[in-house]
Amino acid sequence: LPARAWYAHSDAARLSLNGAWAFRLSATAEGADTGFVADDADTTGWSEVAVPGHWALQGHGAPAYTNVKYPFPVDPPRVPTENPTGDHRRVFDLPADWPADGGTVLRFDGVESCARVWLNGHELGTFQGSRLPHEFAVGPLLRPRGNVLAVRVHQWSAGSYLEDQDMWWLAGIFREVTLLHRPALSPADFFVHAGYDHTTGLGTLRVESDQPGRVTVPELGLDLATGEEATVAVEPWSAETPRLYGGELATEGERIPLRVGFRTVGVRDGLFRANGRRVLFRGVNRHEFHPDHGRAVDLETMRQDVLLMKRHNINAVRTSHYPPHPAFLDLCDEYGLWVIDECDLETHGFAEVGWRRNPVADESFTPALVDRARRMVERDKNHPSVVIWSLGNESGSGAGLGAMAEWIRERNPSRALHYEHDHDFPHSDFFSRMYAPHEEVERIGRREEEPLSDPELDAHRRSLPFLLCEYGHAMGNGPGGLADYQRLFETYERTQGGFVWEWIDHGLPKRTPDGRAYYGYGGDFGEELHDGNFVCDGLLFPDRTPSPGLIEFKKVIEPVRITGEAGADTVTVVNGHDIAGLDHLAFTWAYEVEGEAVASGELAVPPLAAGESATVGLPAAPADAPAGEAVWTVRAVLAADTAWAPGGHEVAWGQLTAGAAPRRSPAGPAAAPDRAADTIRLGPGRFDPATGALLGIGGLTLPEGPRLDVWRAPTDNDLGASWQLQSRFGVIWHRLGLNRMRHRIDAVEAAEDALLVRTRVAPAATDLALLTDYRWTATGDELRLTVSVTPEGDWPCPLARLGLRLGLPAGLGQAEWFGGGPGEAYPDTTRAAALGRYRMAVDALQTPYVRPQENGARADVRWAELRDAAGAGLRVTADPAPFWFTARRWTSQQLDAAEHTTDLAPGDTVWVNLDHGQHGIGSQSCGPGPLRKYYLDVEPAEFSLVFTELSAG
Repeated sequence: LPARAWYAHSDAARLSLNGAWAFRLSATAEGADTGFVADDADTTGWSEVAVPGHWALQGHGAPAYTNVKYPFPVDPPRVPTENPTGDHRRVFDLPADWPADGGTVLRFDGVESCARVWLNGHELGTFQGSRLPHEFAVGPLLRPRGNVLAVRVHQWSAGSYLEDQDMWWLAGIFREVTLLHRPALSPADFFVHAGYDHTTGLGTLRVESDQPGRVTVPELGLDLATGEEATVAVEPWSAETPRLYGGELATEGERIPLRVGFRTVGVRDGLFRANGRRVLFRGVNRHEFHPDHGRAVDLETMRQDVLLMKRHNINAVRTSHYPPHPAFLDLCDEYGLWVIDECDLETHGFAEVGWRRNPVADESFTPALVDRARRMVERDKNHPSVVIWSLGNESGSGAGLGAMAEWIRERNPSRALHYEHDHDFPHSDFFSRMYAPHEEVERIGRREEEPLSDPELDAHRRSLPFLLCEYGHAMGNGPGGLADYQRLFETYERTQGGFVWEWIDHGLPKRTPDGRAYYGYGGDFGEELHDGNFVCDGLLFPDRTPSPGLIEFKKVIEPVRITGEAGADTVTVVNGHDIAGLDHLAFTWAYEVEGEAVASGELAVPPLAAGESATVGLPAAPADAPAGEAVWTVRAVLAADTAWAPGGHEVAWGQLTAGAAPRRSPAGPAAAPDRAADTIRLGPGRFDPATGALLGIGGLTLPEGPRLDVWRAPTDNDLGASWQLQSRFGVIWHRLGLNRMRHRIDAVEAAEDALLVRTRVAPAATDLALLTDYRWTATGDELRLTVSVTPEGDWPCPLARLGLRLGLPAGLGQAEWFGGGPGEAYPDTTRAAALGRYRMAVDALQTPYVRPQENGARADVRWAELRDAAGAGLRVTADPAPFWFTARRWTSQQLDAAEHTTDLAPGDTVWVNLDHGQHGIGSQSCGPGPLRKYYLDVEPAEFSLVFTELSAG
């Protein structure tokens, strides 16, 4: 049947055919007969699968992951003989009150990748287009009882060449199957046109329908004939203020609820605008994924996604790389998200063969391409949240894209059109890029980008707004550099934001032989061709727990900026919303000393329209505040409950320095070293006389004393992608041997008031080295260490880290610190780290990335303590520069060797890193590495720390 608009319900009868279906899997398309379509078919020995669902996640076959490569020989439109084929069978009765008049439609909302359908022995047809709806008229074939619906699903088809979308290959009936009664004189389709004139505040409504009827919107007093237009004063819809008006389309045969959002969008004067205002996309790319059900995602999971996005300041979604379940768009309408609705198209695997026979350049595929565009637009055209259509993703260039664009523009000229992969942009209303480095984005913002060779095409591209349809590759630890991108987006009008790749890690649950749970990725399911953990590159972990990357992103894109100068007693508030004012927010202040709140209250901020700012006075600092490092923390929170978060939910925050920390004074006179036969004593410290290693402090014995460490388990972004031209430092660190440094003791010298240990730290097979001197002094119960590092040789790369590693007894499992937190941070991911005092178990300091890697560092730490259950332990204090603090129950080498979280076994030591410096993170797993300013250059360095034993109690 022709494509048409989707709606969740009406007064027409419908019957869900979801549930348990009989199932048989064959290895080839011809591997089983079609006898299963008959009423009396023998299904003895068949299994059952849940619909919606994927058979590979229900014990039949196995999932497979590739990013670009097709997992079968490239020979379009043909596919291999080895073609897993699932026969599905469902027997159902009609409800007793099922109407006898009118017609009935059988609707499939999503089947991957090709389906052949029979009802009661009659073949209905075959369809392709996995993430799009397909309908059949079946009324005359139905009977009251014993209807047999049979569906044969092939994993591979000609359509598979159009669906190479960087995700698990998962066949099956993964969206709903529904029987829809179509009463006589009910609409076959309808189109809601609801525009808004921002200059007058008036909205114009017109609803087209193939059946005549009435359109009513009671709140606006509207009662119109279909096709009739009316203009009235309205509140416009936007992602920030998602105002919907309830209405109804009523024909003689059916009454359909409407949710009308008035808005006008499009590119005007070189900018994408909504209701006359420039939009800054703070977006994410979202695949549909559930760890247990794959792309069979239920409504509550969709709602959870939308609520998480709203609560983390995300305002836009690109539905990569296919139209989502239509109910997701209902939620975007309701809660407020801008949507780029992307067609079910990607042919990226043809890049592996030089784009030969690319379907978008093959006219035999053009009807299928246009059909996919048509089905997307017709299904989703009535959603106000859908503001941009996307032709697809990474499909090269060709006339097929032009045919799609031409059809869309004719059918729906009021929305903008996007396509990134043809860099002449003949069909796109945006100059769109993926993973462009910061400097390129800045050039584009200044309109100083490299020109195209064709002056006409160059002029066209220069007239377009700029969009990063993918950036900030969130694979493992990261992405870094988001704040630097956001500065560019907010500086240059043309740069209208972007969409982080991507929303969620696609880890599938597995268990070790002894039952321990972990998440698997490419290669864990026996695939002969795979792309490893590249499928785990999201801001959420597979269980939808926010990653540190999402917490950082929330802070970076917060729609209110709160800044101020130290000691100025004022704070500046900037309304960074595109459209909304600040009347939905309340502001609070807290005065904190050494991480503890001393006083707090409400802060009066005047009404500010979008883009406006105000400088507001802070109250006087509390007269009775204790001495110590002080900050003002100002927060913007929801003033009342909203649909997406409760009142008090934090939207934005800022911290201002209020008072510097007092300088540390020596705890007493300097102690002199005391050398004995088997030990050197210096104050509370005990040292090995041969190596100078610290053995213990007071009654605390150390499994390993502090010594220089320059290694971290490379992150996915450290390792980078194989196609990157930029140096991949994680690979270089491995090759150079930073993970196997040797520590040569050159001298252990006892001076009058110090112990000096001279060492040379170097990897094998090279003359590169770090001359490292440790100078220990003691006053009272404090032991102070100053580390001086002098590089030798011409180092080809920055260091991963520069600091100390020490081992503590396993019982010291409780951490407390004053510094950045509560979560991890690295040089280019520090925006979300608020200065405060935090307590956490060592085990809770870890970030469980699906592929283990460097994690868990806390930034700008003034002091850190590790204690046992009785309260005894060790305190480390910065003297004077703050340090990075990490504690875990395995070494960085063990972390690096692990492939899954279950490979990490806690040992009998808590390994602590106290770092003077860390290298940045970047997003080189698919994008640029860290900016130069975040490099940890190999250069002379000196830093000091103070160690103090903590007593129990």
